[in-house]
Amino acid sequence: MRNMFQDGQVVLFQGDSVTDCGRNYSDITSLGGGYPEMVAQKYRLLFPDSKVTFVNKGVSGNRVKNLLERYEEDFKAIKPDFLSILIGINDTWRRYDSNDPTSVESFEKTYHKLLTRIKADLPDCKIMMIEQFLLNTDQAKACWREDLDPKIQAVRRLAKEFADYYIPMDGILAKAEVEMYTCKQITEDGVHPTRIGHSIIAEEYLKALR
Repeated sequence: MRNMFQDGQVVLFQGDSVTDCGRNYSDITSLGGGYPEMVAQKYRLLFPDSKVTFVNKGVSGNRVKNLLERYEEDFKAIKPDFLSILIGINDTWRRYDSNDPTSVESFEKTYHKLLTRIKADLPDCKIMMIEQFLLNTDQAKACWREDLDPKIQAVRRLAKEFADYYIPMDGILAKAEVEMYTCKQITEDGVHPTRIGHSIIAEEYLKALR
């Protein structure tokens, strides 16, 4: 894999709890214990002399509207050269645990607004979009597909317009579950990855840069 980042560049991870993964909010260098940390560690092993800054600004529980609310401080102020976004599962989840649904139209409109602002303010920033996912670990969540699948299609439409890189993670994890692992080996609740699940995301992230 060739070195995709230049010395001095900033790589930003954005999203919800899957990205957050227990990071220390008071420490800008904290990457949490999930795929952002794995990506940074692997990249530094591959390119030990590279001077790239990795920043994780994922926030547990966030929906796409929360990313827009955090835009000035957690996107624009950081001035990333490369940005990955994994968001959307809570836009489905809140419908079922809090009776607080997000329509597909609202989800797509808000995400579009966020991406438009990024393109306007950070025109040289490369964008990687990672689609939200759900595995069949918890059968009580099977009904979520009615809400989730149209939102995944919305993310794919937005990726065609805005993304430099796109990772169809819902399908990738389903394939891994069929061919290599059980659902619970990848995610115990269908949403939050185990170390194996995070390693799959990290591998796909790096593979996209090759």
